[in-house]
Amino acid sequence: MATAEQLKALLRSYAEGDDERFIAISMQVASHAARKGQGKFAQELRALIDQAKLHRSTSKLQKPVPIARATGELAGLLSATYPKVYLGDMVLPGATADQLGRVAQEYRQQHKLRAHGLSARRKLLLVGPPGAGKTMTASALAGELNMPLLAVQLHGVITKFMGESAAKLRLIFDAMHETRGVYLFDEFDAIGGARDLPNDVGEMRRILNSFLQFLEQDDSDSIIIAATNHESMLDSALFRRFDDVVRYELPSPELARRLIENRLSVFGVQEIRWKDVLDAANGLSYAELARACDDAARRAVLSDSTSITTETLLSALSERRSINKL
Repeated sequence: MATAEQLKALLRSYAEGDDERFIAISMQVASHAARKGQGKFAQELRALIDQAKLHRSTSKLQKPVPIARATGELAGLLSATYPKVYLGDMVLPGATADQLGRVAQEYRQQHKLRAHGLSARRKLLLVGPPGAGKTMTASALAGELNMPLLAVQLHGVITKFMGESAAKLRLIFDAMHETRGVYLFDEFDAIGGARDLPNDVGEMRRILNSFLQFLEQDDSDSIIIAATNHESMLDSALFRRFDDVVRYELPSPELARRLIENRLSVFGVQEIRWKDVLDAANGLSYAELARACDDAARRAVLSDSTSITTETLLSALSERRSINKL
């Protein structure tokens, strides 16, 4: 049984809300019981301690995320939103959808992984052409996991003064412990560029070195996403620091059709000549296709039409392609 001192220490740690101390003393009680030959009691006590650890870990993950509002020095470094988009809203190739689905599943059930000495994938590098869904992925993961999306304002991070940028990066990584969320470093090549480029400057090398160090040391419950359109520009050391690299491509004809049908689902699209439309859509990004669909929908609404004609959609796609060439 527990000694008088152990009982008093247990009560003090409970009153002070010191969970770590409470569990440590409970383990001492279990060890003391085992040495006294009370094997069954010691085993039961250790099982209860394991349950308490698991419950504490799960409660921490399920604790409501506070309203994210960057203040003080963070005000110019982070912008917070609460996306209402989900992974199911995205049109993605099956392999990419599965990859992102695993990230969400592992995050939701990371208490199971931790019980076996494993950790969830939560540091992601997204690479691919503009408009392919990288930024939307960050929003969808935030919406899926009911967390804020905190976009890092790189123009506020990068300064010309030695050491100041690293200090600002430190503030952001410290915030990841304070406010659980999805932290997005968009256009990441601005700080993640290869350190041996001819036009490299010392301060940018220091920023990247600091980022690599902070990323490797981070043990928060936040998801960290870096996104870039220029994979070839990234420093090779980055790829092994992330848990997963997700690659994006322009939509195939099949995915382009799915996106158009989803985007225009409230209108009649039964009479669309899909071969003509998909030929016109070839080479456009997901974002450009979505904007073309919205353009076509606006025209239909203003003309009091309940369906989208092939000509309207072709015209919208043509306009988007023209804008893309500017």
